[in-house]
Amino acid sequence: MEISNLVNYENHINDKEQFALDVLNGLSRDEKMLSTKYFYDDKGSELFQKITKHEDYYLTRTEYEILKQANKEIANIISEDEVDIVELGAGDGHKSKLIIEGLLESGKTVNYYPIDISAEAMKQLEQVITPNENLQVHGVVAEYFEGLRYINERSRNRKLVLFLGSNIGNFNRHQSHYFLQHMWNGLEANDMALIGFDLKKDVEKLTAAYNDSSGYTKEFNLNLLERINKELGGNFVPENFQHVGIFNPKIGAMESYLLPKKDQSVYIKSLKKAFHFEAFEPLHLEYSFKYTKGDIETMCFDSGFQVAKHFTDKNEYFIDSLWRVVKA
Repeated sequence: MEISNLVNYENHINDKEQFALDVLNGLSRDEKMLSTKYFYDDKGSELFQKITKHEDYYLTRTEYEILKQANKEIANIISEDEVDIVELGAGDGHKSKLIIEGLLESGKTVNYYPIDISAEAMKQLEQVITPNENLQVHGVVAEYFEGLRYINERSRNRKLVLFLGSNIGNFNRHQSHYFLQHMWNGLEANDMALIGFDLKKDVEKLTAAYNDSSGYTKEFNLNLLERINKELGGNFVPENFQHVGIFNPKIGAMESYLLPKKDQSVYIKSLKKAFHFEAFEPLHLEYSFKYTKGDIETMCFDSGFQVAKHFTDKNEYFIDSLWRVVKA
């Protein structure tokens, strides 16, 4: 795999310093929060893999089954003989591989450009996706849209952008609109995007997925406190916090929190600062927005795309929606 690293380390704040600043910002707010991007140290990534394989967590296996069934139809919708697949946040590559295989089996040439801010993610992809005479793989270490600009400078092929795994659900409505418009602006007419959306469904089903019976999600969230202790010199006692995953019907999202079980202060050595937590004061970790088919179609139209096809499962738990870029 060829890899282009676009991170400018002379101007780029180092990872530990950025982590510290984000923790300072989040814990200094009136409504305390921590960023989801820090979930994924080695232990966090291992725990997330356990979550995705758990029977309560339907999202990963449902989307995988959708793509396994739909990959050839997606390939047929794309008429060009050569296509560039641009993936925003590639994960472990198993779902991307299904799309690539569908295109290759249809006789197309594929240039695969996974974009991720983590160079480590590219190493994981190499274990799953192997280049051949009809498949070129070029990893790009960058922020999403910086990476897309880089690819646009080097390619004139039709593009298929992948944004899978219901990652769009981590944005609120305003953020998702901005993100999708930014994506549209970086593409040409008739380029396409395949986006994963988790659908609204029975609240008990949702709640079970974010509070799995084996306790992996609880351990995954508490691991963020352990990471702060290890990397920033914090003295969090994870056992003093309770994991809560609830559905908020007013905004249509699952929300994840850690609740302090008692009044306590936590000192973080890297910040030379203590933070006070009142008993049961919510520490917000994550939103995971859920959608109706109508929500998806409105988002598509409002951001400049046109729905080519929805692909869903028999229970209608999840949709991978294929969109086409519309430009005058």
